[in-house]
Amino acid sequence: MPVFDLHCHSTASDGVLPPELLVARAHEQGVDVLALTDHDETSGLAAAAERARELGIELVNGVEISITWGGQTVHIVGLRVDTRHPGLLGGLAANRQGRADRALLMAEALAGAGIDGALEGAYRFASNKGLIGRTHFARFLVEEGHVKDVKTVFKKYLVKGKPGFVHHEWASLQQAVEWIHAAGGLAVLAHPGRYSMGKEKLRLLMAEFRDLGGEAIEVATGSHTPDQVPLFAAYAREYGLLASVGSDFHAPGEGGRELGRRLELPADCRPVWHNW
Repeated sequence: MPVFDLHCHSTASDGVLPPELLVARAHEQGVDVLALTDHDETSGLAAAAERARELGIELVNGVEISITWGGQTVHIVGLRVDTRHPGLLGGLAANRQGRADRALLMAEALAGAGIDGALEGAYRFASNKGLIGRTHFARFLVEEGHVKDVKTVFKKYLVKGKPGFVHHEWASLQQAVEWIHAAGGLAVLAHPGRYSMGKEKLRLLMAEFRDLGGEAIEVATGSHTPDQVPLFAAYAREYGLLASVGSDFHAPGEGGRELGRRLELPADCRPVWHNW
């Protein structure tokens, strides 16, 4: 049975490995089919594809789009997208500009909490200067000794109600699904167990996503606990959605998520790749 990992990040967004080294690590970990899904960015796919051909890995063109739904940030993964499609490219460019605008406000908020130099520090961790995210700020705060690790940074500084949090209105759910479909891709609701919303609100999200034409949800991911896997497998069946898998790998040892690890779907799931 081939090993699929359909969610990971390179230096084109907030990962620490260049695309070609990310592919090489996936190969070392036994991954057969890999989707590179950088945040609001597809520029790493060409280098990843070249290395994948050399190593005999199947690379899937992917992207992870930030949206605002119900007043909070949610992520939609696009798989098998045409990276030349102008509608997708235009939407991603708008989201990237939003990231830059948010970064300025985050730096101001952190300065108000007594942490200076956060913007310059975050950009120092961004290999792609055209895309800045919260993880870059988190790595800066770890480097400065404010917290012990990236996971703790988010809890202490970068979530709602904490000093570095800045609300931002991303694209809508409908827009993200439309961009992905226009580019010939499949829309996947990323790591649904990670969102801080009650069961009823989560059900509303999955129902709206399905009604807009979304195809799949991530069932086995680096963000889900073992007991969440059968739960979201059941949701996939209930809402008639396909099941996807993805480590959400960003960096070796960061968050405990390794490429290809613990990504088996329950036997009664219909995988997103069933007709590839």
